[in-house]
Amino acid sequence: MLTRLEVDGFKNLLGLSVDLGSFTCIAGVNGTGKSNLFDAVQFLSLLADQSMMEAAQQVRGVHGERLGDPRDLFWNGYASGSHVMRFAAEMIVPAEVEDDFGRQAKPTTTFLRYELELGYEPPRGVERIGRLALRHESLRHIKQGDAHAHLRFPHSVKNFRSRVVLGRRAGKAFISTAPSPEGEPIVSIHQDGSRGQLEPTAASRARATVVSTVTSSGNPTILAARREMQAWRRLALEPSALRSSDSYTAPRELMPDGLHLPATLFRIAHDTLGADISEQVYARVAGRLGDLSGVSVRSVEVLQDDVRQLFTVQLHEADGMVLPARSLSEGTLRFLALCVLLEDHQVRGLLCMEEPENGIHPANLSAMVDLVRDLTVDVSSEPGEDNPFRQVLVNTHSPGVVQLVPKDDLLFADSAVVRAADGSLARSLRLRPLAGSWRARHGSGDYLTMADILPYLTAPVGAQLSLPWEAA
Repeated sequence: MLTRLEVDGFKNLLGLSVDLGSFTCIAGVNGTGKSNLFDAVQFLSLLADQSMMEAAQQVRGVHGERLGDPRDLFWNGYASGSHVMRFAAEMIVPAEVEDDFGRQAKPTTTFLRYELELGYEPPRGVERIGRLALRHESLRHIKQGDAHAHLRFPHSVKNFRSRVVLGRRAGKAFISTAPSPEGEPIVSIHQDGSRGQLEPTAASRARATVVSTVTSSGNPTILAARREMQAWRRLALEPSALRSSDSYTAPRELMPDGLHLPATLFRIAHDTLGADISEQVYARVAGRLGDLSGVSVRSVEVLQDDVRQLFTVQLHEADGMVLPARSLSEGTLRFLALCVLLEDHQVRGLLCMEEPENGIHPANLSAMVDLVRDLTVDVSSEPGEDNPFRQVLVNTHSPGVVQLVPKDDLLFADSAVVRAADGSLARSLRLRPLAGSWRARHGSGDYLTMADILPYLTAPVGAQLSLPWEAA
């Protein structure tokens, strides 16, 4: 669970700090940079799994494209001078993880703070683009006694915090960075327990972060941090992917674009042997899908075609019609995919969703918001099989969605002129909570009132008062 994110120097994120609960909705007009926050989360997740350059090439550039030039990720990337971006992430990591060799490992402590600083090195010799350089990386524990000051969202201390903030650590960080006598940053891994530390490594030679290189149970806390960051995913459900059938050999995990929906639903329905269990799963998905007005659902199932060895999702309507997934509307398909995710107790971590209301009729916004919120962990209860440790972050520009989200879960995005570290002025993303919310009570006092957001919630003058063809 990502509980706090700090970003400076990445795209238009300058000195940004945001505390996150189990569900957060960021609202604002287009062009403020809401998606850049998602890019930052995605970038950290990719850095936990790939080299720095591979991660950079998979993140949107400043123009919404993947250009492959790392300068595209810095707020001042194409200007002269130095280029630095800094990240800090406070997270609750799993209490038990599996390493790349199938061995179970338990971290020493589960509440951690990860810090990362990346710079830019220009191309040399025959190189045509520069590269990212590791300048600082650290991973340290947050004490149990300090957890209340870091976990500011409303939650149950007994049923939630005491169940997920576990373990103790004394002494050094798990990863630290210190300058060498020559001034070069040296990154060191400090192992769990009292077994000493590994040999330090020069940061300038690194092609990847230290977290991404830990694959075994020998460093269980770093491995747990890596597994948590790998579980931060960005959902961008595409109708073409959602409409696809799956071969019997296809992966049975829903991809970020919605691919493998049939195989995933089949796996969920048949994880526990017995037709009664699969019928219950299909019935719950159909019942939730029936929350959409205009969709008359009697049942949902995965059709098994043994001749072609294909799984296909089918929807049975109340009037007897049978519709394959390829015949469903885009909004219905996206809603169906989220219904399947709700049933998948294997899905953990942070889900980032951009504008989940796309393709949804205004009459169905309430059903969509309720579904997205139900995906998150209930922080008044102990996480477990029936309460998966999931977190959701969405952004929207829909006033209808804003009206349906509790004020505790809302942040409003706009841009503000700030002075960067080099003295220049830049427009940066600003996120502000509503007065009376937990973020406003614990924050710096920069919050909004209902009067401030009323123009955002009010239709423009003359809107929906006349139809264009009335004068004809």
